[in-house]
Parts: sequence; structure tokens; C-alpha cells
Amino acid sequence: MDRLELKYGCNPNQKQAAISVEEGTLPLKVLNGKAGYINLLDALNGWQLVSSLKKATGLASAASFKHVSPAGAAVGLALDDVERSMYFISESQELSNLAAAYVRARGADRMSSFGDFISLSDECDLSTAKIIKAEVSDGVIAPSYTPEALEVLKQKKGGSFTVLAIDSGWQAPLLETRSVFGITFTQEHNAVVLDRSVLEPVVTHEQAIPEEAVIDLLVALNTLKYTQSNSVCYAKRGQTIGVGAGQQSRIHCTRLAGDKADLWHLRQCKAVLDLPFLPKLSRNDKDNAVEHYLQGELDEWQRYFSEEVRPLSAEQKQEILSRVSGVSLASDAFFPFRDNIDRAARSGVSYVVQSGGSLRDELVIEACDAYKMVMVCNSIRLFHH
Repeated sequence: MDRLELKYGCNPNQKQAAISVEEGTLPLKVLNGKAGYINLLDALNGWQLVSSLKKATGLASAASFKHVSPAGAAVGLALDDVERSMYFISESQELSNLAAAYVRARGADRMSSFGDFISLSDECDLSTAKIIKAEVSDGVIAPSYTPEALEVLKQKKGGSFTVLAIDSGWQAPLLETRSVFGITFTQEHNAVVLDRSVLEPVVTHEQAIPEEAVIDLLVALNTLKYTQSNSVCYAKRGQTIGVGAGQQSRIHCTRLAGDKADLWHLRQCKAVLDLPFLPKLSRNDKDNAVEHYLQGELDEWQRYFSEEVRPLSAEQKQEILSRVSGVSLASDAFFPFRDNIDRAARSGVSYVVQSGGSLRDELVIEACDAYKMVMVCNSIRLFHH
């Protein structure tokens, strides 16, 4: 048995924490720092996500995990000028495809990504390491690191930043087990492949799915495979823009993820991009400032801005969001009622993928047709617990 001792379990009082394999050697190496129990759960779920997303799209992929669900996931599409501004990336800073993927994954929900564990599909290069060094994060997992990148990462958090290397050729055994309250559960590993082949059949009058929406739907589906259920994910521009995880009601998932997607779009408006931040404000304080601004909670604007700013009105927000379209949405199980489609429409959703199988499928399809959405019902459920 190969075994790795951890700092502690889910909480500091839970001692004797470790990971192990019965046969062979662990596919993990700790290159720096010391991992904790939750770190490893995030790392292994995140690695599976980016690995499957890379295989599905052929693009470098990254994920930002917090408490065993992704705060964001993305593929390495180049950033435009607005995205660079909203993600605090200067025009002169060069980004590799992998670095762009992590900037997008982190930028999907920067408030939730604070203190994340990072997963990378490809070798971590210097460009990506520099981005990671500038963010508040607990650790990173990747198949390998360039010497320059590893040196940068080893300097993070006073030398305690956790850096993990994983064997990219590792294959999980067919059966996986877990213990709950002294009772062992066994099931087959979820090896379903979520690539272009799962984007059928299309069940709506509208049939066409453009290439950019194909990528977004695959990003959303692969993200949900490793998100605590119930879950719904909105995606745009090769990244998640809203993840609703661990809700008991599907409409609550759709609302939560939709509210996050709306904030992502509002962050791109001129009023936000032109906010007069105090010169020495940190990235994290800027994130807080933007959140307070968009939520209309600016009682102490002097903490963030050099001059008083006028919050966006409800009418202004609605006008901005009314122009949004082309958003993709995926659900980890069927939609039981059309209210999910009604909520999705308010966030500019044009493309939907779900399992189908509800008694009210026809009503859900009718709702999509009314909004001229394209919907796939692929019979694949993606519950993850």
C-alpha cells in the first residue's frame, strides 16, 4: 500500500488523515507544501474535470475549485480587451493558452474563487505561474511544471503553497468505494465521456448549434460532472459564468447560477470598467468593491473609490441584461417544470442541454420553442455526491 499523510481531515480536530492506494503507487507527488484532506478532494475532482474537458475540446483547460465544487472552469480562448479589464490583466501581459484558461476559470466568479485550489490540464508554464502567484489560492495540481514555473510557485505563501504533480496516464479502477459512518459504499467509476457526441438529439424547432456554443455546452457539461448536485451551469466564451451547486431544488440551482451569470455580464459594462478604484487597492478589494457596487451596497464607498459613484439602477441593469444572448446552459438532470426555462431566458440563454425524462418534458420543450432556444435531451444524468 502506498500512503500519503495529510495535515488533517475536513477539520483540524479530525486527525490521522491520509490518502492511499491498495496496489501500486500513488499517482500524486507533492512538489511543495503539504496538502490537506479538502485540498486533495478539490485537486482530484478538478484534475478529472480539466482532463476530460481537454479531451472533449482539444483546448488547454483550467478549473478553480472550492469545497468540492468548481467556482469556475474554462478553456484557453484568448481574452478580448473587455475581459482583460474585468479580470485585471494588463494589455501588455502575455498569456499562454493555459494561462488564459485559468484567468477565465478564476474570473467566472472571483468572489467564490478566493482561496481556491487550481487544476490545470497541461504542463504549468511561467505565464500561468505568474497569474497564479498574483491570486489568493491554496494550491495547484498539474501533470508537470517547467523549472521556471515551479520556482515561482515555490515562493508563494512564504514557501508553503501546495504544488502537486499528477500522472496524466493514471486510470481510475472500475470500482470506487467510500466509507460513511463506518459503512462502505461501492459503485462503478463514472466514466461517461462528455464530448460532441452527447449533444444530441435536439428536440426543439430550432436545431442549429454554432461552434462557439458547442464549446460552451461541453464546458458546462464537464463542469457539472464534478459539481455537487443538484447543479446547473451557465457558460459563455469558453468558460462557466454561473454555477449553481448543491441545491435541493432545481429551480434554485437555475436561479443561483443565473444570478451569477447576470453579474458576470454586468461586470463588463462601462460603469464597472470605469470605476475609480483607489490607486493601491488590491485585486481582492477590487472584487469586493465591484460586488458591493453591483449589489447597491456602497454605504462606505470611501474604502474603495477616489470619488463617490452612483450605483446602477434596476432599470439600467435590466437594459444591459436585455441585450445578452447566446448563453449556454446545462443541467445535471431533467428540468421538472418550465420555470427553469423562463428563468434561463432572462439571462440570455439560447442553448440548453439536459437529460430529459420528466413527465413534463413536452411543456419544457414548448417553453424552449417559445423563446427560440435550442435544447438537447441526451438521457445522461450527472449527479455527483
